[in-house]
Amino acid sequence: MKTRTRGLVASALLALAGCAAASTSLQVSVLDKEGKPVTNAVVVSAGRSTTPARLPKDVVISQQDMRLVPTVSVVAVGAKAHFVNNDPWEHHVRASAAGIAQFNDDAAGGFELRIDGKAEGKAAKVADAVSDKPGAVLLGCHLHNSMRGYVDVRDSPFASLTNAEGLATLNVPEGAAIIKVWHADQLIDIAPQQATLTAAPATATMQLSVVPRGRQL
Repeated sequence: MKTRTRGLVASALLALAGCAAASTSLQVSVLDKEGKPVTNAVVVSAGRSTTPARLPKDVVISQQDMRLVPTVSVVAVGAKAHFVNNDPWEHHVRASAAGIAQFNDDAAGGFELRIDGKAEGKAAKVADAVSDKPGAVLLGCHLHNSMRGYVDVRDSPFASLTNAEGLATLNVPEGAAIIKVWHADQLIDIAPQQATLTAAPATATMQLSVVPRGRQL
């Protein structure tokens, strides 16, 4: 009887594990105030999940031709950013909380780095920083005010950037979900959407209340 009971318990656990692992596709379209697609918006599906973080734990951000490349990165809490100066002149990296979060004393960000320029024929200089709190971080340079970028640090494993068509596709667990969108120029978050996801692929549309500056992000 004990053996049979253990077998039944094991089968039940396997069944539960299978249910917990069930996932579906969620495609989110992000539009601006004028109804045009928004690239480099961060789409997040938040909800209960025991899935390990799928976001990058390392990201390389290059300083190239007076620009930060990529402009926006999405990483997991605890991720390490490697800043690489490919320009022949010195750069700084100034990090602070992005948007309205800058007024929160507990916000993410808050570091400074100095990186020497790349000497001809030599390897580029690199400096690292760890993102240990969730939240969006604004990146800039003390010496070159035109340089701007963002690192969005997430504690949800389900997040992605929109492409040139304003679309982001996430592989998320079935069940209740809260869909959120972050964009650098959207200082006050738009209302999240609640959804119940099934095995069938799902779609959603989120619209910002602003038009991105120069549509550069």
